[in-house]
Amino acid sequence: MRKRYLHLLTLAAATTVATSGIVCAGVVRAATPQQLVADYAAQATKESATFRGISASRGAEFYGRQRTRADGATVSCSGCHTADPRATGRSRANKDIAPLAPVANAQRFTDSAQVEKWFSRNCPDVLERACTAREKGDFIAYLLSVK
Repeated sequence: MRKRYLHLLTLAAATTVATSGIVCAGVVRAATPQQLVADYAAQATKESATFRGISASRGAEFYGRQRTRADGATVSCSGCHTADPRATGRSRANKDIAPLAPVANAQRFTDSAQVEKWFSRNCPDVLERACTAREKGDFIAYLLSVK
């Protein structure tokens, strides 16, 4: 019985942390896309003394910028997600990608674990490095600004 109680207590604590809008061990946890942006801004402040805020316009430029990887491939966020983030995209494996813009897909940026999962997969593919907290915040701020 004690073991079961401890398991339930651990599960309750993990759920509270995962939805409370805090930064824990470098992973942002948020309940809303806006909270996620705020948490990335707080993380960016810690990462850089020159950080001056999240920018949707910088996020738009980041989203559309064509980059040439070391292997010669030209890639961009919009390459798979389309120039219009309200539209359904297509992966290189020819699978549909739900729209990125929350206005077209209310589930976007509501699960911080999923957000981190996709940043950790796509940033190295597109940038050949991890995204910074500022880049993540700018990216989401841009997508929130799309109407």
